Amino acid sequence: MISLLQSPEEMILMNSSIDGGDTVDDIYSIIQSMAKKIQAVNTDDGDYIGEDGLLMCGKCHTPKQCRLQLPGDESKTIVVPVTCQHQREEMKAEEERLERERFELRVREIRRVGISDAEFEDWTFENDDRKNPKLSDAMKRYADNFQEMKEKNLGLLLYGNVGTGKTYYAACIANALIDKGIPVLMTNFIRIINKIQTLYTEDRQHYLDELQNFPLLIIDDLGAERQSEFMLEQVYNIIDARYRSGLPLIMTTNIDIELIKNPPDIRYARIYDRVLEMCHPVKVDGNSRRRERLKKQFAERQELLGL
Repeated sequence: MISLLQSPEEMILMNSSIDGGDTVDDIYSIIQSMAKKIQAVNTDDGDYIGEDGLLMCGKCHTPKQCRLQLPGDESKTIVVPVTCQHQREEMKAEEERLERERFELRVREIRRVGISDAEFEDWTFENDDRKNPKLSDAMKRYADNFQEMKEKNLGLLLYGNVGTGKTYYAACIANALIDKGIPVLMTNFIRIINKIQTLYTEDRQHYLDELQNFPLLIIDDLGAERQSEFMLEQVYNIIDARYRSGLPLIMTTNIDIELIKNPPDIRYARIYDRVLEMCHPVKVDGNSRRRERLKKQFAERQELLGL
């Protein structure tokens, strides 16, 4: 089978049956036979014979044939097919198309694994309403310069009132990196801990190790999990494992920043100390996007129902 990604020269080499016992005449006959077969496939409408008697491409007007002198017998030359400029460009375009397809498949798989909620997939910088342009630019700068952020192990703690866009900005960063083919996991403590509770003891550490394989880990809504001793211990273990990995972490929370900086309980102090050591606090304020979205949704439904 002949592929667009094979040049005529490669096809001759791959399809010839020359072995060590063949004479010069044998080799000549084999190559000549193969060259004729390949040239039949290699000829297109509009091709023509040039002044030197060799086939020329009718599109780019560069040779599709060349003459080769066989070693061991200077009297014997053979006409073999070669790749013209147009064919080389077609082959390059095909290689680029296949590479794009492979990359797009990789991005889709990274997004399937890394984004836990389908709604987040549409939360991008392109769809940002930019009601807080300074913050939008800062979040985009983080994504655009992620390699530097990663090298410096710089994470973010996005804090503020409910609905102000903390999760939205985190998802924007996640999608921007995934679009570049960088694996990101965006999840929350409840989902992680529920998963841990389904595993046998020996598998739990393996699961925690897998979380650290992502160049960026985003954990949404710190503080929404149950405040039991078991839960707090697991939260600390997850954050501490990320700290030891040397890779960045982004977290969102509704907890007041003063409580994070000055926790009243030692159980929270070791968690929040780790968070502040890894994540730069960024306040996300303004009107509640969630309320605005619900208000718009309510109006659309009212209109749909004719109310």
